[in-house]
Amino acid sequence: MTAATRDLDHSSIETELPRVRELMDQRDFAAALRAAEALRAQDPNNRDVLYMIAVCLRYLQRIPEALTALAELETRHPNFSRLFQERGHCYTAMRNAEPAIDAFVRAVNLNPSLQASWRSLELLFRITGRLQDSEIAAGHVARLAAFPVEVLTASGLFADGDIQLAEQMVRQYLLTHGNHVEGMRLLAQIGMKLDVADDAEFLLEKVLELAPDYQLARYDYALVLLKRHKHVRAREEMQKLLAIDPRNRAYRTTYATVCTGFGDYDQAIPLYREILKETPNDAELHLSIAHCLKTAGKTDEAIESYRAASAARPRYGEAYWSLANLKTYRFTDEEIARMRSDEADPTTQLGDRYHLCFALGKALEDRGEYADSFAFYERGNALKKTECRYRPEPLEKSARLQAELCTPEFFAARRGYGSSSPAPIFIVGLPRSGSTLIEQVLASHSQVEGTMELANIPRLAQELMGRDNNDANPRYPGILAQLTADDCKRMGEEYLAETRVYREGKPFFIDKMPNNFRHIGLIHLILPNARIIDARRKPLACCFSNYKQLFAFGQQFTYGIEDIARYYRMYIELMQHWDATLPGRILRVEHESVVEDFEANVRRILEYCELPFEPACLEFYQTKRSVHSASSEQVRRPINRDGIDQWRNYEPWLGPLKEALGDLA
Repeated sequence: MTAATRDLDHSSIETELPRVRELMDQRDFAAALRAAEALRAQDPNNRDVLYMIAVCLRYLQRIPEALTALAELETRHPNFSRLFQERGHCYTAMRNAEPAIDAFVRAVNLNPSLQASWRSLELLFRITGRLQDSEIAAGHVARLAAFPVEVLTASGLFADGDIQLAEQMVRQYLLTHGNHVEGMRLLAQIGMKLDVADDAEFLLEKVLELAPDYQLARYDYALVLLKRHKHVRAREEMQKLLAIDPRNRAYRTTYATVCTGFGDYDQAIPLYREILKETPNDAELHLSIAHCLKTAGKTDEAIESYRAASAARPRYGEAYWSLANLKTYRFTDEEIARMRSDEADPTTQLGDRYHLCFALGKALEDRGEYADSFAFYERGNALKKTECRYRPEPLEKSARLQAELCTPEFFAARRGYGSSSPAPIFIVGLPRSGSTLIEQVLASHSQVEGTMELANIPRLAQELMGRDNNDANPRYPGILAQLTADDCKRMGEEYLAETRVYREGKPFFIDKMPNNFRHIGLIHLILPNARIIDARRKPLACCFSNYKQLFAFGQQFTYGIEDIARYYRMYIELMQHWDATLPGRILRVEHESVVEDFEANVRRILEYCELPFEPACLEFYQTKRSVHSASSEQVRRPINRDGIDQWRNYEPWLGPLKEALGDLA
């Protein structure tokens, strides 16, 4: 079946679904079942069709068949809340209270807006003598009854993954009716899901102004602060919540995650392990512990925890990819066979599937099976790209506008702006360009502190952009021309103050956020004495290394050959502008040169940073510190050529990348 045929079938089914619903509303369940079965023949995986079949079977008193249909639905859509609600109705019809309760509880855990499930739980808890639980369920029934129908419906749609429709519905309600606490909170949750975290933060601040005691909203607010790397404020919010409910498992887990944001793994790991004792089969907890152990350099323990995560949850793609992402782990034949089987299983969820694809790509690469490896990398990227909302045009336009605005004359007129501190050392460029190696070398110096990829500069740029962003006429970078000397000094001092929480008092510190190359004009205005190092790698090696990498968040340009090539070209052109506009300001360090003549480059980097030479910088692999990037295990070994020419193994398939890079290739 071609893609066009699949799209046509999907369109046909979406057109026919309202007719099936109408038959169900008319209580003609036999006719509705026949119509739904016909649609199922066209698309056996369609969630709504399978659900309607189960509902019709129940109303036709064919309960065992309904339960079988729901079991099939669960294999294909295991997080669909209404299937569990329907299963609860089936067991209720069979007068089987305990499995009905279990099903309804699972339904409301996935989708707290299911009124019918809460009403059923209120009754079933009362019948079985669980009076306190019945009162809690009744409270939920009363609370949901106060919701506007539009907000309640949108909440249900959001919980079951129908995000676009949920957003349209709740946004229209708020436009028509004004502020509504639940509606605003829901829109913020949608913003978090769509990676529009600044909007979500704004909405939740408004919610808490209207309802300061609303703990669920405060918890959402802490999560969005954590997502935006505002770790100090996130910790403050979590401390407020823990003061109210110190045993709350979600609060304790999130507080441990906040600790990892500060790099405080000595506190985070015991917190996670304490919670794990209560729920030893929690795969996500095993994974969180493993990430901490990996970052802290405890590789063997990390591997054990990653394997525990994969054992605790079948088809857990992220656990396998995390093992692959160590770069030093080698999968067994049994593990590869299991990953292949899980990836091929039609019931495997999208996120698990693309994680498995990237893991298989790396596993097969390590075995020299490059054709199969590339096929999995290609498939993984295609699947991941379906989740991305990346568009290259706004970034390219911003780069052009910066080049037009930030001329030598522009900076000359602003000489003396900003904070005079020389403390920050920015390492910029593309991911997978050797920046972690440079960071490890510098962090091995007695006067330099390694931190992580700090989000402060991108967040400041986002704040300067403003909330009403217009791609056709963006506020940033043009607003840089309006900044006064006082503005620039204040922003520089705020950057230093906000990043102090990640430091321990050494004179210099590293900010390794690669995307900061897009904001060098801003950095120069607010921190004119900061050092800026451009970590560069040759185009084909750099671009393909990014194509092979599945990032935990951000870097959405990496999931398509054309996007990667365009981003690399934008980077090269913008760095050429900075070199011409700010001669001598930026030190370029080419990864291939570092590998070929390591000591000369180390001395060159230290000289640029005005740091005395220290032998420890040559023995960087002996430095004990947390390393947050995908290269964490690689920089714990002496310098080597292992990754320099890896792209050549895939040269037969890199024609499109070469073509997209053009003269750069």
